[in-house]
Amino acid sequence: MAVAAKICGINSTDALDAAVTGGAQFIGLVFFPRSPRNLTPEQAGALAALVPAEITVVGLLVDPDDATLADIAAKSRIDLWQLHGKETPERVVRIKQHTGKPVMKAISVAGPEDVASAEAYIGVADRLLFDAKPPADLKDAMPGGNALAFDWELLGGWSWPCPWMLSGGLDPDNVTQAVAISGAKAVDVSSGVESAPGVKDPDRIRAFLNRVAAL
Repeated sequence: MAVAAKICGINSTDALDAAVTGGAQFIGLVFFPRSPRNLTPEQAGALAALVPAEITVVGLLVDPDDATLADIAAKSRIDLWQLHGKETPERVVRIKQHTGKPVMKAISVAGPEDVASAEAYIGVADRLLFDAKPPADLKDAMPGGNALAFDWELLGGWSWPCPWMLSGGLDPDNVTQAVAISGAKAVDVSSGVESAPGVKDPDRIRAFLNRVAAL
């Protein structure tokens, strides 16, 4: 089956080139100060300008206010917002209205109740993304990009009327198994294609995309 791939946390032209030429359908730009992948709106704008029109540019934010969204939108091409915080369904609606752009809501998963919580966003979010919920004792944990996976079997038996992505701890070595177990038709990777936190490895990006293309 055809599986789409998103390379998140792009912060260099080398990484962007590897993602684009390797066949990524989504490019993720991170706007979260604590992340080693964080970009300013100006840095994001320079990278987004190099992305072909047919590839979706995703802006990842955590509980953004309207002013932050407006600043990013004014300085960078963003085709899809990825909300990775505690945004309520009502807030998702307001962001869509405020920006005129679609939204992908991240759902942090540790157990079946977390997967079930995605139901509240049906008919509200344009896409869903399932990521691993960081354990409470993980020091300096971020909302995503912690190189953690969750039990992919938790997604079995669920069907949502909107597109969704699988994220969390994916890399070139496990993405084939992850897709087979979860049934995902789109996958999202960040730390799994890095040589160090925030340092994208073009060779690992190409390896990941090659594995996805073979599915």
